[in-house]
Amino acid sequence: MYQVRIQRTFCAAHALRLPDGTFEPLHGHNWRVTVTIAAGQLDALETVVDFHWLQKQLDAVLEPACNADLNHLPPFAGPDGALKVNPSAERIAWWIATALMPKLPRHLRLVQSEVTEAPGCSAVYQP
Repeated sequence: MYQVRIQRTFCAAHALRLPDGTFEPLHGHNWRVTVTIAAGQLDALETVVDFHWLQKQLDAVLEPACNADLNHLPPFAGPDGALKVNPSAERIAWWIATALMPKLPRHLRLVQSEVTEAPGCSAVYQP
C-alpha cells in the first residue's frame, strides 16, 4: 500500500453550540487540512496520484468555506439556516473527507482527513 499526503490551509470562522444551547463567541482560525490518500499499486507514472490534481480537488471542496462563517454553510447549516451540525474540528475533518471521497477515482482510498485548528490541536476523521 502506498500513501500520499497533501496539505492546504483556509481561513474561516465558527462558533460551537455549547451543551446548554448557547454559542461560544464567533472566532476564526487558519485551518490546516492534511489529507492522506492510498493506493494498492502505483499508476503508469509510478505515483499514487498527481499532487496537482489532488490539490485542485481539495481546493474545490474548501472554496465555499474560505473566509466564511462555517455555521452558515452546509453541511453545518440546514436549509433553513439553523445550525444542524456543530462545526467542531472533528466535524470539519468529516465534512472534508465525505466531500472529497466521491471525487477520487475508484482505485484510490481516502485514509484520513486531519484538521488542525491551532498549533498542537488537531482532529482526525478516518472513514
